[in-house]
Amino acid sequence: MSFEPISTPFSRFPKSVWLSSTEMPSYPKLAKDIQVDAAVVGGGITGMTTAYLLASKGLKVALVDAGKIANGTTGHTTAKITAQHDLVYDEFISHFGEEKARLYYEANREALHFIKNLVTDHAIPCQFKEEDAYIYTTSEANIEKITAESKAYEKLGIQGGFLEQAPLPFRTRAAIVMKNQAQFDPIPFIKHLAHAFIQLGGQIFEQTTVVGVEKGIPATIKTNDGHEITSRYVVSSSHFPFNDRNGFYFAKLHAEKSYALAARTEIGLAGGMFINADTPSRSLRTVMAGNEELLLIGGESHKTGQGMCTYQYYEALHQFGVEQFKLKEVWYHWSAQDLFTLDKLPYIGQELSDSPNILIATGFKKWGMTTSVTAAILNSAIITCEKSPYEELFSPSRFHADPMVKTFILQNANVAKHIIAGKFDIVYRQAEELHNDEGAVVRVNGKRAGAYRDSDGELHVVDTTCTHMGCEVEWNEAERSWDCPCHGSRFSYSGNVIEGPAKQALAKVDLFVKK
Repeated sequence: MSFEPISTPFSRFPKSVWLSSTEMPSYPKLAKDIQVDAAVVGGGITGMTTAYLLASKGLKVALVDAGKIANGTTGHTTAKITAQHDLVYDEFISHFGEEKARLYYEANREALHFIKNLVTDHAIPCQFKEEDAYIYTTSEANIEKITAESKAYEKLGIQGGFLEQAPLPFRTRAAIVMKNQAQFDPIPFIKHLAHAFIQLGGQIFEQTTVVGVEKGIPATIKTNDGHEITSRYVVSSSHFPFNDRNGFYFAKLHAEKSYALAARTEIGLAGGMFINADTPSRSLRTVMAGNEELLLIGGESHKTGQGMCTYQYYEALHQFGVEQFKLKEVWYHWSAQDLFTLDKLPYIGQELSDSPNILIATGFKKWGMTTSVTAAILNSAIITCEKSPYEELFSPSRFHADPMVKTFILQNANVAKHIIAGKFDIVYRQAEELHNDEGAVVRVNGKRAGAYRDSDGELHVVDTTCTHMGCEVEWNEAERSWDCPCHGSRFSYSGNVIEGPAKQALAKVDLFVKK
């Protein structure tokens, strides 16, 4: 693979350093009905690890993905393998007690060890490197939070502790370190798992969109091309659960976007992985691109579809890199989207009591490298009737009044606000006004529509009503996509689904515009 820098500061379409560095094989589209022991929907690290583990235990397994495997969140991560998931342990002790907070840490620590052992045993060339993980603050207002988190580490027996100055080239007011964590490149890791899975008799199908499942034992998965997969077990690892019957999950999850760039800098990191406790968020680690060590800078989170001009987030990361690390040249930039649950614990396990053979894994709140493996280990254990200490902790049917009720009210009030705002939004622009490579919400025949004129001058016009729950999508300039501010569905400029929960494309609007 070549490692050429992109145009400075940002190219028209983002690209991830991970997906640019490793060529993945292609797999066929499902072309007939099949029958298996277990079907895994979603080809990121969660789904691929789940499929690999189940095949290792002797099950006949098929994995299907709506696009290409590893092309979703896994290919757009910062790829930190750590149990340090922001300042969560003091909060978890407060909400759930020490025992459950410790179980959360142990589950993610075991996931780290699983990845480390697999990489070591199979000599996977994926830049795996053990590093300490740090949370730091440059604000006096957050010192107390970091102090409280350090006390939580002591209670839970987590190796690390409080520091005043993190090993960074700028001043910090306080920091906390978690020892012996790791970072890697996830794509060679997924590539190895896929190969091993095929060797175990597994089947992978790309460009195969699942549109629903008929519950029962066995269950029947239905695809958009009319083919069916009959399976004793179904595991939804497709980011947003594809089988969200009666809106069970959309009210319990919200989507957030974050951004990253990889760049050459004059000042580098001496080691370690970093994230701040402040707003806006900043994440730091190194990555090798060929023979060049780049600094990966991430952050700038916001709810999907609720950002303003999305280029501003890349520009803010670029400016931070210039100020703190003397950034010289941006090589890659990309964004990621992930889901948050009401209580910040992922939903992993049996979906509902009336369908115990359908399992889910979602809500990793941007820490999917360990929680994805945790989900794979837990779901494969449930399917093979093995005991796990984590089943109750991550159960999708759990209920914690504190903090779930408050978060539920706030999140759904936010959704209601955007539904109403979108319907009554006054639009003045006309599609004819758009220049090449420009998109906007426009008015067509007196109605709201979305238009994008590509670099060749061709106009693409779509209905801006999201096909999931009827919210109005907004234009994402940096990604050239239509994003839903209610539940995080994303569509290409021509209306095709990029990310769910929506399953159907945006309707096209007929418009003849004289160039």
